[in-house]
This record gives sequence, C-alpha cells and structure tokens, in this order.
Amino acid sequence: MATKMIFLNLPVDDLDRARGFYEALDWSVNPDFTDENAACVVVDDNICLMLLAKDFYTTFAERPIADTLTYSSAAYALALPSRDAVDDLTDAAVKAGGTEEVVKNDRRAQEAEIGMYGRTFIDLDGHQWEPFHMPYPQA
Repeated sequence: MATKMIFLNLPVDDLDRARGFYEALDWSVNPDFTDENAACVVVDDNICLMLLAKDFYTTFAERPIADTLTYSSAAYALALPSRDAVDDLTDAAVKAGGTEEVVKNDRRAQEAEIGMYGRTFIDLDGHQWEPFHMPYPQA
C-alpha cells in the first residue's frame, strides 16, 4: 500500500448509475470494497472514490448532505499528463451523461498565463471535476 492515499467519499442517488458513469471514464471498480451500499472506484494507485448510496452516506456524516445539483460543495482538481488527457476525460464524462461547465473567460486567461489547460465537468450527482494539465518546470 502507498504511504498516502486519498479516498473521496461521494454521496450518490443511484449507485449503479454512478458506478457506470465512472466506469465509462475508464476508471475501474475494486470489487473487494463494493457492495449494495458502496462502490470503490479506482482512479489510480493512490486515488479512490467511494461512491456511497445516500442512506449509507448518512452513517458517516452528522450534517445534511449538500444538494450538489444546485450548489457547488467542492471541486475535485485532477492533474493529468497532457492536454489530450484532459480532453479525453472530459469528453468521456459528457458522453457518459455528465455536463461540461463553461468557465468564465477571465479564469481561463489566468490559467493560460501560467501554461495551464483545464476543463470542468459535472457528474450525474452534481460533483464538480476539474481535470487540468500544467507542465511543471524542470529542475
């Protein structure tokens, strides 16, 4: 096991539908941590999504679940190795039923100034993803 991993716990309305969406992004499901309440989606070796049926999610949180279809509660930025990878992931998300969110031109202009390229998509449950590519300076 890696020394550090991140698990994003995302409440979802329909577990099978959400699982299918993320599988359409070419992310795999770990069956060892998947059942009728949750699905473990493996983004890479150190990042997993725990898709949790909303009733099950409430056993982990005392506060009400945010209405992410109406309000933004978080933005999950995901660094990718190329502009093409950003486009491929976003296009796959839209094809799987997600929506691309158009970002204000001034933000994109600021990103371009530092050599960053990104797009934004919203999954079926309103969770906001921000795949991006930014070439890192070589030391």
